[in-house]
Amino acid sequence: MQTLLVSTAAVAIAEIGDKTQLLSLILAAKYRRPWPICIGIFVATLVNHAIAGSVGALVAQWLSPDTLKWIVALSFFAVATWTLIPDKADEEGAARGAGRGVLIATLIAFFLAEMGDKTQVATVVLAAQYQPLWQVVAGTTIGMLLANVPVVWLGARFAQKLPLKAARIGAALLFAVLGAWILLR
Repeated sequence: MQTLLVSTAAVAIAEIGDKTQLLSLILAAKYRRPWPICIGIFVATLVNHAIAGSVGALVAQWLSPDTLKWIVALSFFAVATWTLIPDKADEEGAARGAGRGVLIATLIAFFLAEMGDKTQVATVVLAAQYQPLWQVVAGTTIGMLLANVPVVWLGARFAQKLPLKAARIGAALLFAVLGAWILLR
């Protein structure tokens, strides 16, 4: 249960102000159809994070526990630093899929936007450190939904009121604390 909770919290907080959250806002403003957008976000995240988590679990098998501990801790510190850098939305990427239906456009745009993103990297790192893998993937997927579904449903009004800088600082602190916790255990 700890794995599920840590994964959910880490990704939900890290996702605030992230480019995929901004993409969610763009998709909501463009299509105004929240159900297919939310379903597309769910499916794209689940597939993306299952792949990322599998990579993390494989990496964990190849490395000694001590080496893995340092890599995971340093990765958390790197993600903490990365979280402080604001993301820009890729409006062109969202618009490219407009003719293929809202669900397909969301699936493609969200899956591609998540590639190499800090939440995908966090999923790899979490899967390398925590088990079972299904709890990491479920937790990171739930975290993505917790951060993105309100943006889709509440739209631009919600995004304008969200203190993104404070959220990024909080997320960075969370990742730094996780990195320190891993080193000190």
